[in-house]
Amino acid sequence: MELYYYLIVSLIVFIIGMIGFFIRRNLITLLMCVELMLNAANLALMVFGTKWGWIEAQAIVLLVMTVAAAEVAVGLALMIVVYKHYSHLFIDQMTKLKG
Repeated sequence: MELYYYLIVSLIVFIIGMIGFFIRRNLITLLMCVELMLNAANLALMVFGTKWGWIEAQAIVLLVMTVAAAEVAVGLALMIVVYKHYSHLFIDQMTKLKG
């Protein structure tokens, strides 16, 4: 299979994540869309690493996956705090951060 097919898949996944991030207002959905965009970037980086023989691309992808896992942990902790304060996770209805 040609490598540009993987780039097309990466582009489609990134666009889905970007559209979801700009359209949806639920905090959980926003975090999932950010994860989609990070995974699309990882896929594109692996394609370029494979094409040009960059062994460092695999290390960078592992680093990005580690940062994404940390982002999810911090994001879920923040969502728990926001849900306890507002009783919902819709960004449009949140008017202040400190009550």
